[in-house]
Amino acid sequence: MDDKEIIDLFWKRDETAIEQTVNQYGRYCWKIAYNVLGVEEDVQECLNDTWLGAWNSIPPARPSCLSAFLGKITRNLAISRYRAGHALKRTTDRLADPLDELGECLSASSNNVEEAVDRNALETAINDWLDTVSDKQRRLFVRRYFYMDSVAEIAQMYGLGHSDVKVTLLRLRRSLQKKLEAEELM
Repeated sequence: MDDKEIIDLFWKRDETAIEQTVNQYGRYCWKIAYNVLGVEEDVQECLNDTWLGAWNSIPPARPSCLSAFLGKITRNLAISRYRAGHALKRTTDRLADPLDELGECLSASSNNVEEAVDRNALETAINDWLDTVSDKQRRLFVRRYFYMDSVAEIAQMYGLGHSDVKVTLLRLRRSLQKKLEAEELM
């Protein structure tokens, strides 16, 4: 079943839409949630919330790319669940590292990006910046900072050395930081 057919099932309020979504995108969403949460029970709860979120969002939404739509729901839910579970303690784990790396680039004066800039302006600036980097650089950046893949996973995925990935990501963060400073977003 293709994305359009699945979305049509959601619009008809046909519960098989959830089953088809799980069949088509369950593993994809599981990977996103697991990269953030790292605990199977939390991942399963996050996925259940993802399917419910899709059910509640379609309609009125009619996503042009169902995988991206579901990925964003999963990622946002996983990060919220992670933050709620780690609000009182600071750990060095799979989520903290990429967020810390990107946080250094995004906001030197504030620990909270949302307080420092308008979210839409920041999103637009990052998307514009991503259009200026090579396809390979964009894939590395998205794998690390959207999907929260580890440096080792990215290196293996693209056949690169561990240090090559780290250096490329560092250069990308510096480039993004210059872009955001030029646009006075930080």
